[in-house]
Amino acid sequence: MKVRTFPVLGSFITVFKANFKFRVGFVLFLAIMFFGSFSLFSPEYHQYLYYLPTNHPPSLESIDMILGTTSNGRSVFWSLTNAIINSMLIATVTSMVACHIGLILGLVAGVKGGITDRFIMFFTDAFIAIPGLPLTIMLVMILKPIINLVLIGLIISIISWPWSSRMIRSITLSLREKDFIVLAQLSGMSTLKVIMFEIFPHLLGFHLTNIINTMILTIGAEVGLAFLGLSILEMDTLGTMIYWIQRYGAMLHNLWWWVVPPVFILILLFLSLYLISAGLQEYLNPRLRGGR
Repeated sequence: MKVRTFPVLGSFITVFKANFKFRVGFVLFLAIMFFGSFSLFSPEYHQYLYYLPTNHPPSLESIDMILGTTSNGRSVFWSLTNAIINSMLIATVTSMVACHIGLILGLVAGVKGGITDRFIMFFTDAFIAIPGLPLTIMLVMILKPIINLVLIGLIISIISWPWSSRMIRSITLSLREKDFIVLAQLSGMSTLKVIMFEIFPHLLGFHLTNIINTMILTIGAEVGLAFLGLSILEMDTLGTMIYWIQRYGAMLHNLWWWVVPPVFILILLFLSLYLISAGLQEYLNPRLRGGR
């Protein structure tokens, strides 16, 4: 008896079986998220300063000490698990907002053309011309009293959507001249239906990889903001962990158990997302499959 699956689940299983890079990246990403899920069991005292012995190396005394403690008496284990989830929340907000704004504007500009295209591209190019880092720093400083994880994601998305919009537009312009698009328009299909049922399916693969690549860039951007002291220093993210590492001179004092875990997780997270993105691109683009 053949087991029926939902189309999305079936497509995921197909990609998972067909591409080695996607398989490795997805399993690695799941492992990181599983480790981060321990944050759900964080004790209330994990945010308290000097609750635990300071600069204590890793030991098996308790789960609090399994990765050692920091110079301000906090558990590295609990800080790291919360940092993973918080960083992924910021990355998810940015990728969902920026990539979908870019998708909608790029599709509309590419399909409508004319004055609509020129207006959207003028708006897009204006944001591209604005230096991203100074704009982000300025917005974070202005909104500092009300800043939170979601707001940081929204701020980073402001500088992330224009390139997505331009790439989607260029792909849409090439698709617009295809015979099946012209035939759909001549048959009386509305612009919205042409976008949803004729053009978007061809953009879905690029859109998915763009979301993943934006998540990579967002995590890096948050680390950069935190290093400058512009993130939410009271909350654990991979960026704020690195900020406190350099603030307390952990490397100078050879506190390797405080330095290695967040850096190691950052490397693994970047690697897993890159492998997922590369695997999707290889699967969706026959030229990248090497003829397989």
